[in-house]
Amino acid sequence: MSHHSTTRGLLVALVAATSFGVSGALVKPLLEGGWSPAAAVTVRALVGGLVLTPFALLALRGRFGTLWTARWRILGMAVVGVVGTQVFYFAAVRRIPVGTAILIEYMAPLLLVAVAWVVTRRRPAAVVLVGAAVAAGGLVLVVSPGGGGRLDPVGLASAAVAMVCCAAYFVIAARPARGLPPVALACAGLLVGVVVLVLVGATGLVPFTASAAPVGLFGATTPWWVPMLAVGVVATAISYAASITATTMLGSRLASFVGLLEVAAAALWAWILLGESLTLLQGLGGAAILAGIAFVRSDREGSPEDAVAEATPIAPASAPAPAPTGAPPGASVER
Repeated sequence: MSHHSTTRGLLVALVAATSFGVSGALVKPLLEGGWSPAAAVTVRALVGGLVLTPFALLALRGRFGTLWTARWRILGMAVVGVVGTQVFYFAAVRRIPVGTAILIEYMAPLLLVAVAWVVTRRRPAAVVLVGAAVAAGGLVLVVSPGGGGRLDPVGLASAAVAMVCCAAYFVIAARPARGLPPVALACAGLLVGVVVLVLVGATGLVPFTASAAPVGLFGATTPWWVPMLAVGVVATAISYAASITATTMLGSRLASFVGLLEVAAAALWAWILLGESLTLLQGLGGAAILAGIAFVRSDREGSPEDAVAEATPIAPASAPAPAPTGAPPGASVER
């Protein structure tokens, strides 16, 4: 991976983290206005998928066969990246403090490092271990997990599943492209995720309620669709497309560590848009996350996480998709 490509990937990942982070400030008024988390996520994913559709069609250039070839990857992205992470996170916050749930979920980069260590039996480079420790410490400072309420075992288990889903999201996103552009994967994953969410809602496993009543947004009253449209475009369409693109360029390990900035961005957006307090410790935590990312990036060895990801099938073996016409052997349109 060239230095120039890594720098571009980091910039795209920063866009993803920043846009993902604003979702909390935009969705909060909807949740306070009577929307259940599952319903808000469903409409959010639908808006994001529809916004990305024309861009996905343009990127595919009529090569719709790649969607079928990548069907298992798309299904994995939908079930794990769109539905699993969010549903289990929301299930966790109903039983344990929000800070604790976020802390557990965003330990996903450490899980990736640990799994690669076990599978490959190769100890990560010292700079990676140091970076992981520094980033984890920064994450603790940013989320400041409180001890309010007992730590319900079901809540802790739900947060742990959300962590596994978050780690799996980066692994799925980093797999070889097989001709499927990142924007098409994001679009298809979101739309298939909507179908899965509707089915989950129909079973009654999670509350599924919505409200057409106006909501309060940044000190003013506005129709419900204003924050929903904003979160659908910015915190869903742009963020998922940018995140998958960045993971294609950076690999699952580095992209997952950069993804920790989403937590810091969420705190910053809450301070700017909602007037919530931003402490010095949170600022230091954000700086520590950046330092941890710098340590991980400085590792010059190939990422064993991505080697494991490429060697691990997510579906029954099938013939690889042919390269697009005019593409050199081994060329990849998407990560």
